[in-house]
Amino acid sequence: MIRKLIFLVVCAIATITAISIYLPQDDLINCDELPSVNSACQTVGAIVAISGGDTMARASEAINLYKSGWANTLIFSGAALDKTGPSNAYEMEKLAIQAGVPAESIIIDEKAESTKENAINTQPIFSKLGIKKIILVTSGYHQRRAGLEFKEYTNGITILNHPAKVDKDWSFWWWLTPRGWWLAGSEIVKIVVFSFVGA
Repeated sequence: MIRKLIFLVVCAIATITAISIYLPQDDLINCDELPSVNSACQTVGAIVAISGGDTMARASEAINLYKSGWANTLIFSGAALDKTGPSNAYEMEKLAIQAGVPAESIIIDEKAESTKENAINTQPIFSKLGIKKIILVTSGYHQRRAGLEFKEYTNGITILNHPAKVDKDWSFWWWLTPRGWWLAGSEIVKIVVFSFVGA
């Protein structure tokens, strides 16, 4: 009985650790707060934040990156969850302006209703501005799939993944809540489906 209990505990710890490492992919993890001459930590053409979940946490992370000099352009993508109100992209733009980001440095896509549409709708922006490299910001649980979909649905764009550090839906303790397990499980299923049939 004790051996079975120990086995279950070890399996649970291994599962939690694997998910905690796999989903919140962070390509800037070895970089300092500011960009540097290191090839993996140089400035990019734009910082892209996509809405959903804790949208304001995603926007705040993108704003912090902008203020730290990682890019001169912020792109916010996301339609309104409530169609009678303003879009998520608009709300993120408003937050950025309140934080001191010049309006001319912000571009918004107010029509995307899925991660796939986030990627497809931002591609023309990249092409128009000659952007070849971006930092993609979303929530930790969503980062891996978002990166995969942007890679699939954009052309010639190098994507650096970077999840929001503070997110009400995804913290170090995500595994203590049913919502944390639901988010993690649903993302893993979506990644598997995407890998076989696309989004």
